[in-house]
Amino acid sequence: MSHEWHFWAYIMASKSRRIYTGVTNDIERRVLEHKHGEIEGFTQRYRINRLVYRERLHYIGNAIAREKEIKGWDRGKRVALIESVNPTWEDLSLEWGKPIQLLHPSASAEKQIPRGLKSARDDNSTSTVSIADSDELLVTKK
Repeated sequence: MSHEWHFWAYIMASKSRRIYTGVTNDIERRVLEHKHGEIEGFTQRYRINRLVYRERLHYIGNAIAREKEIKGWDRGKRVALIESVNPTWEDLSLEWGKPIQLLHPSASAEKQIPRGLKSARDDNSTSTVSIADSDELLVTKK
């Protein structure tokens, strides 16, 4: 069984917008560690516990290079990066782990009735295409 790895360069912030840049291979776990104050030092001392920016990369070397690049920038450039995708500095992880509300809860409870085949004609050919509920296409030449 193959596992596709993803790595993350990320920025956390406090309510007063003090920021921390990091890298991880498990963004959910790492953000929870920040939120629970489990990472001693700077982020714990300044209550840096809100995810304000994240960037997914496929290779650890690229993620580490991106983290170092961002850390090398002055504060203004890091703030511009955050605000380019998150202008209000909302916590991007706020909804993680919460149940998803269905748009139409009553519709999901109803039984669905199969519709059978419907014919559709391509205006550019003489073929008739039949579309079934199983997403299979049946093409017949006339």
